[in-house]
Amino acid sequence: MLFKKINKSIRRTGGWLALIFCSLIIRILPKRFLYGFAGRVANLGYYLAGRHRRIALESLELAFGEEKSLLERKRIVKKSFKFMAQEGIEFMFLLQRPYLIKERVSFEKEEILKACLSRKKGVILLTAHFGNFPLLLSKLSLEGYPVYGIMRRMRDEKVERIFSEKRRALGINTIYSQPRKFCVEESLRVLREGKILCIQLDQNFGSGGVFVDFFGKKAATATGPVVLALRTGASILPCFILHSSPSTYRVVFEPEYKIKLARTLDETILLNIQELTGIIETYIRRYPEEWSWIHRRWKSRPQQENY
Repeated sequence: MLFKKINKSIRRTGGWLALIFCSLIIRILPKRFLYGFAGRVANLGYYLAGRHRRIALESLELAFGEEKSLLERKRIVKKSFKFMAQEGIEFMFLLQRPYLIKERVSFEKEEILKACLSRKKGVILLTAHFGNFPLLLSKLSLEGYPVYGIMRRMRDEKVERIFSEKRRALGINTIYSQPRKFCVEESLRVLREGKILCIQLDQNFGSGGVFVDFFGKKAATATGPVVLALRTGASILPCFILHSSPSTYRVVFEPEYKIKLARTLDETILLNIQELTGIIETYIRRYPEEWSWIHRRWKSRPQQENY
C-alpha cells in the first residue's frame, strides 16, 4: 500500500513537472517547430505510458473486435497518442494567443446553435472526449457565447489549479461533476438562464446511469442530458470539433436532437441516451484516432451479466 502511494505521488509530481516544462518550451519555441516538438512528445509518451497504451489497445479490441486487425489497432493507438500530444501542446500554445483561436477554429452550421439559443430555454451541447475539446469551449467563449462545462476534477490538485485558471482567463465557466447535488442544481440554473451547458457523454459512469449499447457492448452511461432537457425544455445539440489541417479546426453542429417519449420515464431516458450514444459512436467510427481510447469505457458491467 505504501509503495503504491509513493509511486502515485512520483507519477503526479512527474506529470506536473512535465506540464510546466512543456509550457516553458512552448513559450519560447518558434511556431514552425511546434508540431515537431509535439511529435517527439507523442513518441515519448507512447513508449513510456505502457499502462495507457495497453488500455487503448484493449479498448480498441472491445470496440472493433475482428473488424480491425491488431496492426490496424496499433496504428490507431499511435495516431491517437500523436493527436493527444499535438492537441495538448497546441492548446497551451493558443492559450497564450487567444486571438489565434478565433482565427484557427471555425464554426460549421452555427445557425443551428443560434436558433436553439433564441428560444431562451438553454442549450445542452452534447459532445465527447473527442478532438481538441478545450478549443471547442474556448472558441464558444471567445465568440461571446455564455458557456459552462461539466468536468471532473483532476486527481492532481496542482494541475487542476493550472487548468482552472486558464479556463477562467478564457471566460469558460466550470461546473464540477462532484458533489452531484450541486452539479445538478448549477446545471439547471445555467439552462434556465438560457445559457450553454457542455456535457461529454462518453465516459464510464458507474452507478446511477443506464447501460446502453456502445460498439455493440453494454456501457454505463450518464443520463444527465435527457433528464435536464426534460426538466427545463432545453435543446440538445450534438457538437464535435474536428481537425481541418494540422493547425486549424472546425466545430460541427449536428441537427438539434428531439427527445422521443416512451411509455415510462425510465424507458424514455434509456431510449434517448441510446440514440445520443449512437451519434457519438458514429463520429468515433469515422475518426477513431481522435477519440481518447485510454479510458476504460466498458469498466462497469450490468449486475445480471455473468462473469
